[in-house]
Amino acid sequence: MEKARPLWDNPFQFVFACISYAVGLGNVWRFPYLCQMYGGGGFLVPYLIMLIVEGMPLLYLELAVGQRMRQGSIGAWKAISPYLCGVGIASVVVSFFLSMYYNVINAWAFWYLFHSFQDPLPWANCPLNINHTDYVEECEKASSTQYFWYRKTLNISPSIEESGSIQWELAVCLILAWLVVYLCILRGTESTGKVVYVTASLPYVVLIIYLIRGLTLHGATNGLTYMFTPKLEQLANPKTWINAATQIFFSLGLGFGSLIAFASYNQPNNNCERHAIIVSLINSSTSVFASIVTFSIYGFKATHNYENCISKVILLLTNAFELEEGSITAANLEYMKNYLASAHPSEYTELSPQIRNCSLEAELNTAVQGTGLAFIVYSEAIKNMEVSQLYSVLYFVMLLMLGIGSMLGNTAAILTPLTDSEFLSTHVPKEMISGAVCFVNCIIGLVFTLEAGSYWFDIFNDYAATLSLLLIVLVETIAVCYVYGLGRFAEDLTVMTGHKPSWYWKIMWAFVSPVLIVSLFIFYITDYISTGTLKYQAWDATEGQLVTKNYPSGALGVIGLLVAASTMCIPLAALVTLIISRKRRNASTAA
Repeated sequence: MEKARPLWDNPFQFVFACISYAVGLGNVWRFPYLCQMYGGGGFLVPYLIMLIVEGMPLLYLELAVGQRMRQGSIGAWKAISPYLCGVGIASVVVSFFLSMYYNVINAWAFWYLFHSFQDPLPWANCPLNINHTDYVEECEKASSTQYFWYRKTLNISPSIEESGSIQWELAVCLILAWLVVYLCILRGTESTGKVVYVTASLPYVVLIIYLIRGLTLHGATNGLTYMFTPKLEQLANPKTWINAATQIFFSLGLGFGSLIAFASYNQPNNNCERHAIIVSLINSSTSVFASIVTFSIYGFKATHNYENCISKVILLLTNAFELEEGSITAANLEYMKNYLASAHPSEYTELSPQIRNCSLEAELNTAVQGTGLAFIVYSEAIKNMEVSQLYSVLYFVMLLMLGIGSMLGNTAAILTPLTDSEFLSTHVPKEMISGAVCFVNCIIGLVFTLEAGSYWFDIFNDYAATLSLLLIVLVETIAVCYVYGLGRFAEDLTVMTGHKPSWYWKIMWAFVSPVLIVSLFIFYITDYISTGTLKYQAWDATEGQLVTKNYPSGALGVIGLLVAASTMCIPLAALVTLIISRKRRNASTAA
C-alpha cells in the first residue's frame, strides 16, 4: 500500500513557509543597494514591471507543478517527461551548493549575536596594540567595525591562495547553525510547519521596531530623501532593468526546487494561484519596507560620519592656526578655509593633505551590499545608537530568522526528492536522512571557516547558482508549455483552482518569461566574457582596505566545476534516459 503523503496542517502554514523561504537576506542587503545604485525611487518602476511579467508567473508555475505532481523536483519533472529528470537533479545540486555556504551566514550572525551582550560592543572601538601605547594600526587605517569583521570574525588571509587554519570559534557557530536547522527539519512538514510561523513573522516585528527607532534618529530624513528621490535617467540604463529582473528572480527563490517541494505537500485543490500572488507581493513589499528601514539608518550613519568629519576639520584648523574656539563653525567652514588659504598660503598648503573634503552626498553615495551592509554598515550604525546592545541583539536575531527560514527551503529542496525515493523512505528513517544531509553540508561548510573562507564564500555566492538557475527555469517553462502542453496544464489548473487560467498567465508562460530569461542568460554570458579574467576583493591588512586581485587558476577551475556540475545534469540525464530507453526497446524487439 502506498504511503500517504504528508500535508501542511492548513493553507496558512504553506503560505508562511513560502514567505519564510522567499523573504531572506537579499531583501535586506541587496534590494536597498540596487535602489541606491539604480535610481532611488525610480528603481521601483522596472522592479514592479519585472514582478508582473516574470516573478508572479514563474512562481505560480512552480507552485502549480509541485501541487499537481505531488513530488519533489526530480519526481515532478520526471512525471512530465522522463527526459526532464535532469532538471530536478540540477535543482537539487544547486540547492546542495547553496546549503553548503548559506548557513555560514547564520554562523556569522550567531557570532555577532553572542558578542552583542558586551558593553561596550566589541566593534565600537579599536583595541590597543601589544604595548598599550596606541591603537592597532590595521584598525586605525580601516575602522573599528571593519577591523572586527575582517580580523576578529574572519581573521581573513591576504589572498585566496593562503588558506590558513580553521577558525574554531566560527566552526562552533557553524555547527550550532546546522544543529538548529536539523531540529527545524527533523520531522519534515510536521516540525517545519511550526517553525515557519516564527521565522516568517519575527523579522517583521524587528523591522517595525527598527523603523520606529530609525525614523527618530538624527539624519534619518537625509537617507529617506536620498532613497525616494527618483533618478529617472537610470531608466534608460539597461543594467537597471537587468538588475530588477535578476533581483525578482533570485529573491523569490525560483529554480531551486524548494517551492515545488513545499507545494507538493498541499491539498490537491489548494488555490495556488492566489498564494503565488500573495507570496510575490509580500516578498516585494518586504524589500521596499526593509529599504525604508535601511535608508533611515543609512542616513543616520552618513550624517554622523559627515558631522564627525566636519568636527575634525574644524579642530585641525583651530589648533593649526591658533584660532579662538568657536570661530569656525560648520556654517562658515568653507569661507574660513578660503580665508586661511589666502591669508596663510604656505601654512595652509602644508596642512592641506590632512584637510578632508567632507560631503554628505559622498557619504550617501557609498554603495554597499551583501556582508558589507549586513555586518559592517549596520554594525557601524548600531554602535552609535543609545542602548546599542538591545538593537544589536534584535538585528542579529532578525538575520538569524531570515537565514534559518531560507535554509528550511534549501534543505526541503534536497530532502523532498530523497524522501520521495521508495528505497530510501522504506529502509532509512526520515530523521536519519535529514541528519545525513545536515552532517555532510556542515563538514564541507568548514571550508568557509578557514582564513580564506570568505573568498570561497564569495565564489559560491557569485557562481554556484546564477547561470544554472536561469537555465533550469528556462527549461521548466519550455517543458510545461511545449512538452507537457499549455492546454493540458490549463486543464490541471482548472481542476485545482476551480477556474481557468487567464490569458495573462498563458502569455507570460509561453512567450514573455522565456524571452526574458534568455535575455538575462545572454547578458550574464556576455558580461563574463567582457570581464576577462575574473577578479575578487582581498583584504589588505597593511592598508586597512580591500584591494582587487585576479583569481588563481585553481579558483577558476572550481568556478567552472560549480557551473558545469548543475547545468550538465540536464543534457546528461536526458542522454542517459535516451540510451536506457533504446536498450530496452532493442531488448524487447529481440525478444
